[in-house]
Amino acid sequence: MKYKNLIFDLDGTLWDSRATIIKIWNDVLNKHQLIQQELKADDMNQYMGLLAHDILKDMLPGVSDQQIQELLSEVVARENEVLGIQGGILYPGVEETLKSLVSTHNLFIVSNCQDGYIEAFLEYYQFSNLFVDFESHGRTQKPKAENIQLLMERNGLSIEDSVYIGDTQTDYDSASSNNLPFIFCEFGFGKLITEHSVSIPEFSGLGNII
Repeated sequence: MKYKNLIFDLDGTLWDSRATIIKIWNDVLNKHQLIQQELKADDMNQYMGLLAHDILKDMLPGVSDQQIQELLSEVVARENEVLGIQGGILYPGVEETLKSLVSTHNLFIVSNCQDGYIEAFLEYYQFSNLFVDFESHGRTQKPKAENIQLLMERNGLSIEDSVYIGDTQTDYDSASSNNLPFIFCEFGFGKLITEHSVSIPEFSGLGNII
């Protein structure tokens, strides 16, 4: 496989932000007396890669849409601020591999995160110069599949020269709906229902298959 354009998911693919964001979620939910027991980082595994609105709806059944939106605004603002200062945990080999690939490939990010989240990631690790462009649900309010399409159109990317790299079934489905090849990150948060043979057990293995 030889691809020129590498489009990455973020959570579960490039970094793990759970340890940082879980403190924020606990602070906000405790303040509003909406949880009896604090969340642990592993409690977020099932939600990573999903929209924050959908996560809150699942966590807090019966809470009104208006309160969900108020909680979401508070969580998002805090996350973007704190992640820009404290960061998350890069997966092993991410920094070295990205800095190696950027000389021969065009790098992009498309994530289901809020507006400002990718920016916090890029700011904290000083990766802005590595990525050509990025897109998020928070900025467009569109699903991941449409954001991939939007980014590809905006940058003139061809299907033949591009690949999406992620760690969940949603990532796979979003790539497939754009007729894009997909590379599955086994070390991330998700599992594939669909049988898929192209995967990497660790991020540094990416250079061997692209």
